Amino acid sequence: MATSTETVQRPSSAQQSQGEGRFVATWSVERLTPRIGALVHGLDLRNVTARDAPSLLDALVTHKVLFVPGQKLDPDSQVALGRALGELTPSHPVVAGADERHPEIYELDSRDGGTSDEWHTDVTFMARPPMGSILRAVRLPALGGSTTWVDLEQAYDSLSPGLRALADSLEALHDGNREFGDYLAVRRGGEGNSWDGEPVRRLAPARHPVVRVHPVTGARSLFVNPGFTTRIVGVSDAESRGLLDIFFAHLTKPEHMVRHRWSAGDVVLWDNRSTAHYADHDYGDFQRIMHRVTLRGDIPVGPAPVGPLPAAAR
Repeated sequence: MATSTETVQRPSSAQQSQGEGRFVATWSVERLTPRIGALVHGLDLRNVTARDAPSLLDALVTHKVLFVPGQKLDPDSQVALGRALGELTPSHPVVAGADERHPEIYELDSRDGGTSDEWHTDVTFMARPPMGSILRAVRLPALGGSTTWVDLEQAYDSLSPGLRALADSLEALHDGNREFGDYLAVRRGGEGNSWDGEPVRRLAPARHPVVRVHPVTGARSLFVNPGFTTRIVGVSDAESRGLLDIFFAHLTKPEHMVRHRWSAGDVVLWDNRSTAHYADHDYGDFQRIMHRVTLRGDIPVGPAPVGPLPAAAR
């Protein structure tokens, strides 16, 4: 596979404090495909500070998914990394944090139902989904367990012009009840975490544009996913099913993907505004544990404003 490498320069902490302009520390970004995915070399994520955040976030927006091998993060340093890059959300709107000291960490343990073997973009069933995610491998199966990301911007760009124009005009409902409704009602007793300053006591569907405009680049993405998008607003049930079938099949084409086979010490960062992902559940009885933190995002904006949610869907 052809690759290209870009070198990122950043000042040392001492030079930053002295205001000097000479850069002495570098890390490089190796592109894995023309549109999505890059391997980061020479960066210790434990040393990333808020001063480093702009260059790392710029690389994240450009490449959408960053794979950073050989890291030695623990729960404390993973949370610190997230705080350096932005404002952390709670672990999840519904699921409790990994422990009392780390309420920001969402633990995905395959032996406790923590599998993600359906295409999804994180937490789109809330009005303000996360901006990005940071995932760390804690325990990996001996075989299997890869994760694949798709480029939702490329998926939009590769639609036919007529279908792009139609998608630009559509809105969709995203509903978390199928995945998390019972968990909220039974395991959490109807009281989830605080999300955007409000306690989560019910999972009302969120309404988002089918095409999202990236707040940094202005690029458009096909902002639907099989995990949480349940219907297209303003069309019949049959039309909604047909349109979603078309969009879901299109966005998961192999040419929109980058796949990662995990190794111990791997950390992956992704832009939740322009990607969806799928975790292979192909490891049998082996256990897989991952820790994720998410960065607070904004309300998705499309080419046209989103109207009020119909009363029947509330």
